Amino acid sequence: MKKICVVITARSSYARVKSVLRELKKRQDVELFLLTAGSLLLSKYGNALQDIEKDGFLVNEKVHMGLENGDTVAMAKATAVGIIDFVTIFNNHTPDIVVSIADRFETISTAIAASYLNIPLAHIQGGEISGSIDGKVRHAVTKFSSLHFVANNLAAKRIRLMGEPDESIFVTGCPSIDLAKEIIEHPRHLTNEYFYSQYKGVGDMVDIDKPFVILLQHPVTTEWEEAYSQMNETLMAVYDKKIPAIVFWPNADAGTDMLSKAIRTFREKYNPKGFYFLKHIPAEDFLTLLLKSRCVAGNSSVAIREGSFLGIPAVNIGTRQEGRERCTNVIDVQYSKNEIMKGLDYQLNRNHLYPSETLYGDGTAGAKIASILAKHAPAIKKKFVE
Repeated sequence: MKKICVVITARSSYARVKSVLRELKKRQDVELFLLTAGSLLLSKYGNALQDIEKDGFLVNEKVHMGLENGDTVAMAKATAVGIIDFVTIFNNHTPDIVVSIADRFETISTAIAASYLNIPLAHIQGGEISGSIDGKVRHAVTKFSSLHFVANNLAAKRIRLMGEPDESIFVTGCPSIDLAKEIIEHPRHLTNEYFYSQYKGVGDMVDIDKPFVILLQHPVTTEWEEAYSQMNETLMAVYDKKIPAIVFWPNADAGTDMLSKAIRTFREKYNPKGFYFLKHIPAEDFLTLLLKSRCVAGNSSVAIREGSFLGIPAVNIGTRQEGRERCTNVIDVQYSKNEIMKGLDYQLNRNHLYPSETLYGDGTAGAKIASILAKHAPAIKKKFVE
């Protein structure tokens, strides 16, 4: 039986691999070994580990590698800590394949540890372009990987240009789109009563049956010292638009403390009516909430990926998603209150969804990826194309 180790290190990563886990769990020819790490384990970021356990998955190992400084030094040191602990776990449990996701600093720790132990690496979401350090990590992990599960043909083309052989590249779509498709086909009845009884936040409760926006903004690692002012511009734009907003706290990248401080300062100074602040909610309920919203604003890839499939109007702010392919649902603005307000005006005035687009997948990625992982036996010694 093939032992497949899937490494999940952040709340967003679970959504990007959940459908794969479900398919692997069904199979009789694989043993699923689940390793969780990083901000996924921290209550500060919502402790998404609970989502995994509630969904019935056994977590085999946990790696506590997060550091509290919230700056570039903390990210670099956390990467080093992750390598050390991942090496120990991989060496003790000897998986046949390690699966890593996307482009976070924990992802490069996973790739280095597995590769130096001669364990083949499979990478989900390679070949895409995004701003800051994330893009460098994503392409570096591609070179460590023996299997590539990509969202679309352009991503596959980039990986071929990096010298990876055709037989190692599979255009499967992104597994997070699988969850979005499920929400469309089997709508969840998300009521105010359920939402506020399940997800305790801070601030003024927003009626989710009436128009509201979702605000989800993360620090940009190459601009982390500007995180406070960037977040403040966004908050003031939404505040001046006088539309209710559900605001999610940022991820663990450098600048997170400054961005969080901007949220706390805004909340204390204005005591804003119609603003509700949350750390995290599980993927299915988040996507349902997204589908109920009038617009999503910020710099999260969810606006570009799942948002395009769901047809959600999106205002993408700043450089974090620079270079990533967009669909018609996204407009781009800079970190300026006036620009953000104009972007919100444009999207809110539509008053309806965009057409669903499948740039990042058609909702069938999980089964495809699980089947390939079970049937392929990639060699650690890679063949490179000249």
